[in-house]
Formats: sequence, structure tokens, C-alpha cells
Amino acid sequence: MATILLIEDDALVRRGLQLALRRHGHAVRTADTGEDGLRELRAAEPDLVVLDVMLPGIDGFEVCRRVRSVTQVPVIMLTARGDDFDVVEGLEAGADDYVVKPARPTVLDARIRAVLRRSTDPTEGVRVHRDLRIDTAALTVSRRGEPVPLTPTELRLLLTLSRTPGRVFSRQQLLEEVWEHRYLGDSRLVDNCVQRLRVKVEADPAAPEYVQTVRGFGYRFGPV
Repeated sequence: MATILLIEDDALVRRGLQLALRRHGHAVRTADTGEDGLRELRAAEPDLVVLDVMLPGIDGFEVCRRVRSVTQVPVIMLTARGDDFDVVEGLEAGADDYVVKPARPTVLDARIRAVLRRSTDPTEGVRVHRDLRIDTAALTVSRRGEPVPLTPTELRLLLTLSRTPGRVFSRQQLLEEVWEHRYLGDSRLVDNCVQRLRVKVEADPAAPEYVQTVRGFGYRFGPV
């Protein structure tokens, strides 16, 4: 059973999703404002946060940024529109995934389970690539001996790419392997996650050594 923190200001939506997620086997804590959500985050230490974009007071984007400043807990954003602005801003704030409202409980549950699987996926050992060390058992990353804090999705992307250095992955392949999206995938998830990952693991994100773009095809992990 996962503990989910649901931050949603609409009482009917909040209650409906709470009941539905409980039926799917999750323990659900709720908050109706960003401020209350951040307090609940500290008190409950949830396994995942489901966060509405449109909140009174501080909005969901700012809440996500503040969550990311203190923890790498997975975050799924709820957005009323699937337009570029909401989606890209949410991903840049550090969200791991997004679901367009009205959120069907079965879809939201599937996304929750996929994100949680990505955050706990066991792998085979330690990979060392120049000054980057990836411990795939402990699920930690360090660069030049310094720990690199990655979100579960950033870590999963790095694990997927570094598993076979030099192999080119298309965006669709990464959506299927990292996000487990097949028909509802969105390449913006990949591009934004790559940008965030480069900031954390590359000496110069503008000239990446590890997470490299192959124009017209996708991404690869730089050969050792």
C-alpha cells in the first residue's frame, strides 16, 4: 500500500479521487491548499504527491518547486488543460508526470503505480562512466564523489540510457521504458526530463558528455 498525498482545492474532486484511490489500495492524505499540502508533506512523508495546478494562494507549480527543494518524492500534476504552458511549466518545476483533468481514477492509479515502480526498480550493480558513478542497487548517483539528487524519473531515465552506452533511444522508446506510456505518451516528458538531468549530471549542460542528442532520432548515453 502506498501513501498518497492529494492536494486539490475542489472538494468534490478531492473526495471523489480520495475514495477512488482508496478502492485501488492506496492510503490517501489530503490537503486543499498549497500551504496545507506542504505541511502535510512534512507530517505524512508520503510515497507520492498528486498535485493540482490551480490552487488558492500558492499555485501547484510553486508547490512543486518547494517540494523539490526538500525531497525527491515523486509528483504527478493534475492540469485542467493539456496545453504546452501547463505541461511544460509543471515538468520544469520538477513533476514526474501529469494527468489532464477530469482525471479518470483508473488512469491516475495506473500512472501512480508506474511512477512508484520506476522509483523502486531493482537493477544489477554499479556503473562507472568517467566521473559519474551510478549505483543501480542503492539507486544513488554521484559525480566526482559528490551525491547527485535525482527524482525517480530522472534516475530511471539515466539508468535506461546508461544500461547500453552508445545505443540511440527514440523518444517513444524512452516513453515506453521510463514512463510506461504507450498510447498516451507525450514527448515533452522526455525532453524536459533530459534538460533537468543534464543540469544535474553534466559539467556543461549545453555540451553534454553523457546524455547526448542524436538529431532526428532521440538520445543516447555517451560511450565510455
